[in-house]
Order: sequence, then structure tokens, then C-alpha cells
Amino acid sequence: MSGRNGFLLLGGISSVGAGAVHFLAAGMHSDHATLARLMVVLAAMQCAVGLAVLLSDRKIVVSALAAVNAFAVAVWAFTRFADIPWVTGLTAESPGVADTVCAALGALAVLGAAVALLRPGATLPPMRSGFAAAAVGVLALAAMLNGVGHVHSHGDGDDHAHAAGEDHGDTGDSWPRAFDPGKPIDISGVPGVTAEQEQRATALIQNTLDKLPAFADVTTIGALGFRSIGDAATGYEHWINTGYIRDDSFLDPTRPESLVYRVDGQNRTLVSAMYMAKGKKIDDPALTEYAGPLMQWHVHDNLCWKAGDNGPQVAGVTDEQGNCPPNSINPGAGNPMVHVWIAPHECGPFAALEGHGAGQAATDGRRTDTCGGHDHGGGHK
Repeated sequence: MSGRNGFLLLGGISSVGAGAVHFLAAGMHSDHATLARLMVVLAAMQCAVGLAVLLSDRKIVVSALAAVNAFAVAVWAFTRFADIPWVTGLTAESPGVADTVCAALGALAVLGAAVALLRPGATLPPMRSGFAAAAVGVLALAAMLNGVGHVHSHGDGDDHAHAAGEDHGDTGDSWPRAFDPGKPIDISGVPGVTAEQEQRATALIQNTLDKLPAFADVTTIGALGFRSIGDAATGYEHWINTGYIRDDSFLDPTRPESLVYRVDGQNRTLVSAMYMAKGKKIDDPALTEYAGPLMQWHVHDNLCWKAGDNGPQVAGVTDEQGNCPPNSINPGAGNPMVHVWIAPHECGPFAALEGHGAGQAATDGRRTDTCGGHDHGGGHK
């Protein structure tokens, strides 16, 4: 090794070590296909340039070693503080053991390349080079072992074994998890959800985010056939469109059966669509299999209604004996429905408005459209 630039040899070995860690990380990120593919490409490039400098000390090869690893370290540093929104899953996260070691190996590769470019004749004694190479190998192996045994969480609670060793939270792969429309949609890793169900649910969320804001101005929706059901006192106000309820549209954000607005005095902020499924039962496979456990359709079988100037109005809910307030009636369950949020919600993009008017779902267990019994205003639909 004495005939070669020892720093360059150390840089090449470090690049190969960083690439090996990234290869493992790519496999552990298989839930985010684009991110995994990019990691594979980066890992291959790090390994390729690392091996190349072990065979050649040409300036173009050394410069490639520096550029590839500088890019990898820069991306790592940036994502300690901010998301990269155009790559799903590449979110801001605190440094972990394995990802930090991987970045350190990349930085060591850049350092070795820089020394080789600035001081081509610099060398390390063979024994020191050997020890340094062995230390790099041990670090890379430790990083990979740490990654395999570590749990990685993406954003709002989706945990995966991850070679980079970061930890975003402790909520596991449970559902629901918090939803923020300002971040990439991540509903992956939920047990019992097929790839097709995840794709349909993701598309529904995105379509709703894109198209529902057309109804944001509550002063204009009356002309479209929407009527308030008079529940603004709960903190949320529902507007229904009987024409859309009667047609054959299904989960269509351009023809939402009901719109939900957050109430702030005289101001109304559109927060959610409430889609209804005409003529279907709550356990219809067309509903239950659409997104599997991600979505939970529900009905309201305890609401009492009265006549209003602009259509039916909610008068309250039935009491313990099943009776309604005077001059109101309980017509029964009606069409199954599900919310899709375009505003942040701690209980996920399909969260129900909770309280004693939250409705009934076709389940004998925990509702997956609520999170721990929070009451967001009482009596919400």
C-alpha cells in the first residue's frame, strides 16, 4: 500500500462501507419504493467510486469519489432539519447511530479524496492504513447490525426496521396515526392492508386535497345545492347536498355528499368531506374492502332530525331510552359515510368527528377512525 496515496485508499474503503450501509437501508425502506430505489442508486455509486479509486488515482476518479460522497453527506445533513417533499419518506429526523456512522464514512471518503487531490504524494504507513481500513469495516458492520435491530418510524407512526437507525416516534405501525396535509402522504405499513387498498386510499386522499378546496367559500355552496344541517354549535358545521346523495357518484371530491366546516364565530374553514355510499349496507364489501382497515365506514343511527326553513336540521341525539327531543324524529341509520380530511387531524385522514354523536361502525373492536376517545366538540358527526 506504500506505493499509493494512503488517504485515497482509506477514502475508497470508507465509500464502499457507506455504500454497504445504504444498500441495507434501501431494503428496509421498501415501503417507499422511490426512496428505496434512490438509496440503491446512491449505494451503487458509493461502492463503484470507492472501488474505482482502489484501482486508479486519476483525477477524474478521485473527483467522482469526492462528489458522490459529498452529495450523500449533504442530503443526510439537510434531512436532520427539513423534509425533501418530492421524495416520499425522506423526512426530517433526529440523527441515529447507523445513519450518523454512514454519514461519517461518507465524510471520511470526501476527506481522503480532498487530500489526494491537494497532496497527491501523501501516504500512510502500511500498518496504519491496515488498521484504518479495519476500523472502517468494523464501523460499517456495526452500523448495519444496529440498523437491522432498530425500529424506524416514518413521520406519524409507521414503524419499520431500518438500516439507518433513525427513530421518529414510538407509535408503531398502529392505525390511525396523525395526518398533516402539508407533508407527503404516508399510510404505509398498516397490518392487513393490501398494496391495492393502500394505493386506492392514497389516491382518494390526494384527490380530495386537490379538488375539495373548490368548496372552501361557504357563501357560494348554497347555489350548488348544499344546505346546513344546523349543527354549528358543536364546533363543526355539516352542509349536505341531497342531489349528490341521490346520484351514483362514489368517493368523488367534485360531488361530495357533505362538506364539513370548522366554526370560528362567523367564519367557516373547510376541513373535510363526508362521503356517503348510496344504497349500501355498512358491511358491504365494496366499502369494507376499498381501503381495508385504513377506512372505517360508519352510520348515524341515533340522530334526531326536525324540519327547518332550508331542509332537515339536527335536533340532537336519542336519549338512553332511544327517544328524541320533542318535534323531532329518528329516521334510522341511513347511508354509510366516511370522512376524508384536508386539514390536520391527530386521528388520521379518515378520522370521524367524535363525541356521543360519532355514529356506529361495523366493528366489534376499537374504531380505527378515532384515537383514544378524544372529544372534538361533542356530538360531532
